[in-house]
Amino acid sequence: MRTRNDALARARRVRLMVFDVDGVLTDGALYMTRNGEMKVFHVRDGHGLKMLQECGIQTALLSGRRSALVDARAAELGIRIVEQGCSDKRAGFERLLSQVGLPAAAAGYMGDDFPDLPVIERCGFAASVPDAPTAVRRSAHYVARAAAGRGAAREVCEFILQAQKTLSRAALRTLA
Repeated sequence: MRTRNDALARARRVRLMVFDVDGVLTDGALYMTRNGEMKVFHVRDGHGLKMLQECGIQTALLSGRRSALVDARAAELGIRIVEQGCSDKRAGFERLLSQVGLPAAAAGYMGDDFPDLPVIERCGFAASVPDAPTAVRRSAHYVARAAAGRGAAREVCEFILQAQKTLSRAALRTLA
């Protein structure tokens, strides 16, 4: 894990947290079958996103690929803001900001690869995964210890909630 000195201060300002899907919420592998594709999501990552929502932080998904499975997972988690098939992630991120009426400084983003760099460099708080390319990890304010699709997103959610001093409240609320 790598945390820049200003990561806590930046995480305190997050009002919208945007996640890439493949390589962040999944392990990045594409499972193709005769009947379509499969994606594996970790329940703890999903619970982390729910904890953010419980504490008033909006969540969104921004993906370069299109998948009905992403729509289904977003619906299951109560995520209403989903941008898929986005070849220009910076433009997609700007659309998300416009949709929710927030400045980039109030938005966080978690990505794992070169197409995510323009958003990582634009947002107020940037996070990544341990196996991301060096340039991506260096640009992020926080790099998770956990692997993509195996708790990395949950770790980032908890970091934000700790920074905002709402982690214990989120944990108690979501147990009910």
